[in-house]
Amino acid sequence: MNLIVAVDNKWGIGKDGGLLLSLPTDMAFFKERTMGKVVVMGRKTLESLPGGRGLPGRTNYVLTHNKNYEAECCVVVNSDEELWAELKEYDSEDIFIIGGAELYNRYYKLCDRLFVTKIDADLDADTFIRNFDRDSDFEIESESEVISENGYSFRFVTYKRKNI
Repeated sequence: MNLIVAVDNKWGIGKDGGLLLSLPTDMAFFKERTMGKVVVMGRKTLESLPGGRGLPGRTNYVLTHNKNYEAECCVVVNSDEELWAELKEYDSEDIFIIGGAELYNRYYKLCDRLFVTKIDADLDADTFIRNFDRDSDFEIESESEVISENGYSFRFVTYKRKNI
């Protein structure tokens, strides 16, 4: 399983229920990695997406405690057990955790690869995830050159679980 996220220097991922900023190159990277794959998100992440509906070209799973929740273009599940039962039919390499913080922090231990867009800025986030640079279970597998866009510098870093 994989995790894909954009973070600032303090491993912040969001503010006021939304993304910290929009970088077209990062959005294209996200789309390229996840297109045709399975994406897993929480309810708040789904509701922050354009139109509050599942991402086109992907199989969308939404985890929520609300048993009456319905979401367009999504499979809604209400527990970890229900989610894992659904995901058994897919190759784990095709599954991406896409947010939010609660799911990232809960499921990263189950991921073999982490695709992290590291934005070189403090973006005054109010939502954070674990700092994978300080996690001894992961090591950097690859790192892109620095990209500059919309006044920000960032790079794509892929972390690999050690001993996979």
